[in-house]
Amino acid sequence: MRTLLGYTAIVTALLVPLVFADTQSDTARTPPSTLSPQWAKLWPSVVARSAASRSAPSPAPNDLQGWATQQQTLEKNMAPLVGPALSAYQVKMTEETLAGVPVLVLEPKGWRDDGRLLIYVHGGGFVSLSARSTLFSSALMANRTGMKVISVDYTLAPHARWQQITDQTIGVYKAVLAQGYRPESIGMWGDSAGGSIVAGSVLKLRDAGVPMPGALVLWAPWADVTGTGDTYVTLAAADPLLSMTQLKPAADAYADPADQKNPYVSPVYGDYSKGFPATLIQGGTREIFLSNCVREYQALAAADIPVVLDLYEGMPHVFQPMGPGSPEGGLAMRKVKAFWSEHLRVRAAN
Repeated sequence: MRTLLGYTAIVTALLVPLVFADTQSDTARTPPSTLSPQWAKLWPSVVARSAASRSAPSPAPNDLQGWATQQQTLEKNMAPLVGPALSAYQVKMTEETLAGVPVLVLEPKGWRDDGRLLIYVHGGGFVSLSARSTLFSSALMANRTGMKVISVDYTLAPHARWQQITDQTIGVYKAVLAQGYRPESIGMWGDSAGGSIVAGSVLKLRDAGVPMPGALVLWAPWADVTGTGDTYVTLAAADPLLSMTQLKPAADAYADPADQKNPYVSPVYGDYSKGFPATLIQGGTREIFLSNCVREYQALAAADIPVVLDLYEGMPHVFQPMGPGSPEGGLAMRKVKAFWSEHLRVRAAN
């Protein structure tokens, strides 16, 4: 536990400056009174560290060099998290290539192959972070669930656009199927932009006639990149991390505005009557993406897809890895583990 608490401090110090925030009101700086004591202590660090990055302007959507430079800086800043993540969560990491896409394969301590597998697509606004710099999330999932995780290191926007990024995700999934994994034993999971990529990719593979995975977990998915949704307005001053001022250039780097209501880009616009995996959506009440969570839930529920909307009081965007030892983070991960256990089929014993 001491190691994990120390790692939580490292995550808070290094992760938070990388989120998209350019304004912070007094409301955003003031922690909700309903936080657990652990998160009440974390909140000032979340606000202070995110404020440090507010003044940096985003590159133009087509500025390849500008985005590449920003990504290089972020990866350098995140590098100190890699070793501690693997150590704190006792995860073995190997590098592989599937369908021409680099991936990281993570095996938790004592892992036993029961036929189940998780595929992770990281967040970062489509334009930043990597499989390596998001080990604080993927290693956490491997540790808490006891399952192998394949983290997809897709090509970032604008160096690739949504068509190629979703194809890369589908390519990794197909490669896993070719290895002998059964669709009903595979879970796909993504956070923020990664949640959008996961949901859009599954709609795309479904429409292509590819068997769908057994279940999805979406952490605060960026399910509508057009910025449509009530909480983009009502929580704009309360969200300590996210702002459309910096999110919009990233969205435009991922997809031209004319394409942004394509269901493979913004999955809230998908037709779920044709089928979709059971889905768990988790989010917090202090993030402008709350409407994304609710609208994606409604789209699935309206089509009678098994879906759970699991919201956490006062939590900011993708809170789970920032406070993994907190009551909020602990409960969220227990819900995730139970969801995988309910919906992913274990291989029958010989």
